[in-house]
Amino acid sequence: MYQALTFLHSTLRWLVLVSLIVSLYRAYSGYFRKAAFTKTDNAVRHWTATIAHTQLMVGMTLYFHSPIIKYFLNNFSTAKESFDLLFFGIIHSLLMLVAIIIITIGSSLAKRKATSPEKFKTMLIWYALALLIIFIAIPWPFSPFANRPYFR
Repeated sequence: MYQALTFLHSTLRWLVLVSLIVSLYRAYSGYFRKAAFTKTDNAVRHWTATIAHTQLMVGMTLYFHSPIIKYFLNNFSTAKESFDLLFFGIIHSLLMLVAIIIITIGSSLAKRKATSPEKFKTMLIWYALALLIIFIAIPWPFSPFANRPYFR
């Protein structure tokens, strides 16, 4: 089960990134072209948040099944000395949770804005902030914090 969850979590990461990039593109172009906020824009906003929430649920399930996390929690005093364990035990999880909260807030605020420019601007700001946090928190192969392959 752990391997399947790891693969799913690794694969969903790409869907989250693509959906955020598409959302940011639509928000940026819609805002600066002074376009109307369409049903497609609303669907992209909604599905980006939904994909992010799905990834969060998979990530939380993986967190509680991970042997790395079990070791981290059972041996906290020694495990906190290893940055790799600390990254996955606390840093990655908290940053990703914050990013998903930011996506949720941004999606909710954009949905409730009255005008198209307000909707686009809200999406642009909140989703860009979330994407920045996600880029920092992903264990890229080149990351100085912790690294994993692009697909697991």
